Amino acid sequence: MRDVTDEAGRRLKVSAQVERVVSLAPNLTEIVYAVGAGKKLVGDTSYCDYPPEAKEVAKVGDTMTPNIESIVALHPQLILVSTASQLEAFTRQMEQQNIPIYVTDPHDLEGVFRTIQNIGELLGEKEHAAQVVGDLRRRADAVGTAVKDKKPVSVFYQVSPKPLYTAGRDSYITDLIHRAGGRSVTADVPEAWPKYSDEAALASQPEAIITASFDSMSKEGMEIADSLKKSPAAKAGRVYGINGDYLSRPGPRLVNGLEEMARRLHPDAFPK
Repeated sequence: MRDVTDEAGRRLKVSAQVERVVSLAPNLTEIVYAVGAGKKLVGDTSYCDYPPEAKEVAKVGDTMTPNIESIVALHPQLILVSTASQLEAFTRQMEQQNIPIYVTDPHDLEGVFRTIQNIGELLGEKEHAAQVVGDLRRRADAVGTAVKDKKPVSVFYQVSPKPLYTAGRDSYITDLIHRAGGRSVTADVPEAWPKYSDEAALASQPEAIITASFDSMSKEGMEIADSLKKSPAAKAGRVYGINGDYLSRPGPRLVNGLEEMARRLHPDAFPK
């Protein structure tokens, strides 16, 4: 066994060689595969659909209500949990079964890179994880170089229109907007995903609005909050839907989201 401190500051004992792991979040499943440890994944959630191999792994319920009996039956040596899905009662029950839970908690892109490195090290793929992070960091740096001389675009990130939720100070999205050559108008709002008032949204006057979109959502079908419909962004047609999997899963594809966001905010910086 080895002593490990997870990203929530919790001390836990983990097997020196982890061969059976359960992931309780899609981004963590993606990371396990990205670092080359996919064969060690014995269970994941019903939302874990990328890469395609993740669909074939035994399902243990969804992110918020994992099935304890199913997890215990898989005999995992480690469970990976995202802070957003952390359940105190579940954590206690797993600890009673002597199954360690590693909590991840990234608040910016560097935090995501650390999570990838940490999971790689936990699963015996330290060098592979370092290579993955190196490649991702080079892509992120290329975006930074492309937009460094551009005037920042004020951005409102809409999580949902009714009720209106956004990305606040503690969200990795706020860092992503900054790296993409933007300035989040809600960057100083406490919490990661705060509820936002219509009055404050109306006063924010963003030059661009970004929201997560999915395959079934056309540009015309993207709904924005009523309080944003008369904003400079809406009037100028600068409402951008970006692949929701890139933005809602803080894993390797977050850099895809960064690249797409930068192209939307500063198209002249990325000649075709």
